[in-house]
Amino acid sequence: MRHVIALDVGGTGMKAALVGGDGTLLYEARRPTGRERGADAVVESILGFAADLRAHGVERFGEPAAAAGVAVPGIVDAGRGVAVYAANLGWSDVPLRDLLSARLEGIPVALGHDVRTGGLAEGRIGAGKGADRFLFVPLGTGIAGAIGIGGVIEPGAHGSAGEIGHIVVRPGGPPCGCGQRGCLERLASASAVSRAWAEASGDPEADAADCAKAVESGDPRAQEVWRNAVDALADGLLTALTLLDPHTLIIGGGLAEAGETLFTPLRAAVAARVVQFQTLPEIMPAALGDTAGCLGAGLLAWDLLQTKTHPTEVAT
Repeated sequence: MRHVIALDVGGTGMKAALVGGDGTLLYEARRPTGRERGADAVVESILGFAADLRAHGVERFGEPAAAAGVAVPGIVDAGRGVAVYAANLGWSDVPLRDLLSARLEGIPVALGHDVRTGGLAEGRIGAGKGADRFLFVPLGTGIAGAIGIGGVIEPGAHGSAGEIGHIVVRPGGPPCGCGQRGCLERLASASAVSRAWAEASGDPEADAADCAKAVESGDPRAQEVWRNAVDALADGLLTALTLLDPHTLIIGGGLAEAGETLFTPLRAAVAARVVQFQTLPEIMPAALGDTAGCLGAGLLAWDLLQTKTHPTEVAT
């Protein structure tokens, strides 16, 4: 059975799969990234995991994977196949595509950015299926974005398109690691809500999920924290939709797990900010959860095997 290898590398763990031509996950596995052992060990863990997946494919399906796709965090030069930098993994300028291809007996390998790869999956086979223009925004430790146009993700001229988390929505606000103040991710990410609720509640262990539960129970302190985050998020999304005019805004990540506790006020806040010349996009939750990156990596791999005249077509 023809299949590809898909790898989604995170800060602490790796998700992997063998993916069939129709998008079916034929085999799934997870392993720790092992970042505590250093960058070289992380790279070797990735290579070893991929080699084991190849061996499993040969044993189970009678042939090796036809291609591989890998999604990694940080700064990625997909064109050169280089993992440029990732603070969480401690690496810089790793030629990961070439290293993987060599370990996998020369098969083609695609390297992608984790958020953009997850956005590719959400756009083609998840919440954005059928939308020719969408924006995928995961609300996790930080806030990033993936701009979908015509079935592919726009990387930008220098590989940093979609970094909506660093739109300044509160000038002079809290400092961000990027060097600015008042960035969206410092006010509306899951980690930002966790920090704000821990301070407001007096419980240093409280997190965003606890805040959402307190909102649902009517706690006025939680409602204020939540409202501030939703307002900041709506301001950031308004800037994005003004520039991009997407059909669909797909919201994922840990904060989206609050469901309508997030989406009902967020839709209302964005609608209140849209002016006459703008069209309100559909705002919907992501559909693929933590499998999005792995599924997207599989799509990248299948894309490598398509003809040059149809580079974005994938059987799904």
